[in-house]
Amino acid sequence: MKQFTKMLMLMVLALVLLAGCGGEKTNGNASDSKGDNKSSGSTLEKAKEKGVLVVASSNDVPFAYIDKDTKKFAGIDAEIITEIAKRLGIPKVEMKEVKFENLLLELNNNRVDMVTDGMYIKPERQKIADFTNIWYTEGEALVVLKDSPIKGLDDLKDKVVGGQKGTAFLEFAQKLQKEGKIKEVKVFNSQSELLLAVNTKKIDACITDSAVAGYSITNDKTLNLKLVSPYKAEAAGNIGAAVRKSDKELLEAVNKELDKLKEEGFVLEVLKKYGLNEDNFVPAGK
Repeated sequence: MKQFTKMLMLMVLALVLLAGCGGEKTNGNASDSKGDNKSSGSTLEKAKEKGVLVVASSNDVPFAYIDKDTKKFAGIDAEIITEIAKRLGIPKVEMKEVKFENLLLELNNNRVDMVTDGMYIKPERQKIADFTNIWYTEGEALVVLKDSPIKGLDDLKDKVVGGQKGTAFLEFAQKLQKEGKIKEVKVFNSQSELLLAVNTKKIDACITDSAVAGYSITNDKTLNLKLVSPYKAEAAGNIGAAVRKSDKELLEAVNKELDKLKEEGFVLEVLKKYGLNEDNFVPAGK
């Protein structure tokens, strides 16, 4: 009987010890989990700690690219996000080059903090990422000689207009021709050939990407061209930066600083620097 009682007591003691060990293990895991969450922090917090905001771009001129001469991050989107980051207490913006079609994938795989590359805000993209307020609008431009009498699309009925092969802007010009709004449309293989044709009076005007054309005209002093303004693009898109849907704090902080930059004239100044104008500007709060 004594032997049985002794064995029973030993079994009870063993169960108590096992329960104690289990409790300690559970508490340890909970503590580790809390520690991990605390150390991970938000994207904004981590960027501030590191002093670096990593953004993705397809190295796309004139939106966000590495300048061949200076080796620095340059472009419309680049200058805007660099100034925003600076005001958020993040001294450096680092660009990671990614194919355009993979930009949002790279973002959602947590390999970058944001996407800043002249990206149109579209419903299908908004399903997989959150977008900032509109940075600016961008679409087609009507490019003519500086002394041209052409003021808009209504002046093209008896004119020869160029477009670049494979672009939506060529399709738009051809559509206008079918509607009787353009006399003739000529097709060119590249943007440089297209602008040169206008510059040498082989064609009266061209319809092409406003940002690319504006940048080319601003940086190539041999081009005696201008973007017709005022001009309301019919194939325009709203440009914004993308963040992960979980990064609400970063989104709100960027929007707040973006509005300030618009009100202070910084954004319009950047647009003009790269050949765009008031037609591309979007007021604060939108």
